[in-house]
Amino acid sequence: MADASRTNPQDVERLGYIGLGLMGAPMTRRLLKAGHQVTIWNRSQDKTTPLVEAGAVRAATPRDVMANSDIVFMCVTDAAAVQEVIFGREGLSSAPGAGKLVVDFSSIHPDAARDLAARLKDANDTGWIDAPVSGGTKGAEEGTLAIMAGGEARDIERVRPYVLAMARRFTHMGSIGAGQTTKLCNQVIVGCAMAVLAEATRLAVNAGIDANRLPEALAGGFADSIPLQLFVPRMVQGIHTPPLGHIATMLKDLDTVADVAQATSTPVPMASLAGQLFRLAKAARGAQADALEIYKLSGQSLASLNAT
Repeated sequence: MADASRTNPQDVERLGYIGLGLMGAPMTRRLLKAGHQVTIWNRSQDKTTPLVEAGAVRAATPRDVMANSDIVFMCVTDAAAVQEVIFGREGLSSAPGAGKLVVDFSSIHPDAARDLAARLKDANDTGWIDAPVSGGTKGAEEGTLAIMAGGEARDIERVRPYVLAMARRFTHMGSIGAGQTTKLCNQVIVGCAMAVLAEATRLAVNAGIDANRLPEALAGGFADSIPLQLFVPRMVQGIHTPPLGHIATMLKDLDTVADVAQATSTPVPMASLAGQLFRLAKAARGAQADALEIYKLSGQSLASLNAT
């Protein structure tokens, strides 16, 4: 039964956003620029200040976000963080939720998405859409993200106008969990692309050609792609701030790929190799380093990993 206090679906709804990191902050800013009311919360409260100055309303707890929103968007680190926001002290589940929706932009295991959605529904009757994103910080800033979603069709259409203020593409892939599974397919492609482009770039550098010109030289050919055009210059020039994504995030996703692949008897040799390369990169560069620093694994020596 819908909560009578919720605004009419045909009206502009009250929005909330939880998790104001590399992706959440620019996505929230786009909602504000589109003229929406947005109530925000972040574990580190200092990150809310620039958005409050831009017009957002700061909430003291996730519960307060739910109480003052009809649709709550969320983008946090992992499934443990999602669970804490929902079921932790003064979490989303402690506020009335009938007629409301949570749209989770986080990348988590499909099984975790289904479990959390069912538990939240039982707790306060809130609906759920799993909607992981692709496009990195650049896509979040420019509103060009690709978002893949799992949930009820009517819920997808309800949130579509707001999501498209933050993204270029919003695709309904099936029931809850389908968005997360689609994101894993995305990460197989992106993780392997990062590893392969790092290899090609290092070959160019070691062979004495200008690797900066690879995107220009290969444009329009079969090797051309958005990753080629975006990643290679950043690798060659050592541009890692702001990061397109953290090594730890890519590794988490590729480890989830391996788990789902095992459960579904799916061979994933390339993704498994990419996962091990990112594990090496994590050891060499640190969990919070830019994922494109995988390029530095093929430097001349281990010493160069710490010097470049």
